[in-house]
Amino acid sequence: MFYYAYVLLSKKDSKLYIGWSNNLKNRFQKHNKGLVRATKDRLPLKLIYYEACLSQIGAIAREKQLKTGFGRKYLKNRLKL
Repeated sequence: MFYYAYVLLSKKDSKLYIGWSNNLKNRFQKHNKGLVRATKDRLPLKLIYYEACLSQIGAIAREKQLKTGFGRKYLKNRLKL
């Protein structure tokens, strides 16, 4: 089983949302249906990046890292934002 750290881009305000999940497809659908409180006012969302991890701990750690200033700079450079 894989766990995923992922990044969504709001088409409404152009801001990023960073999260983790063990079922990326289902989680992305929940986001775009407005079922996730953190993103329901920022629809529609686009999945722009994800990384697969072998453990839940690894995915959570990567999510936290991507939320730091260094992580956001990494994403900006990697995704050409």
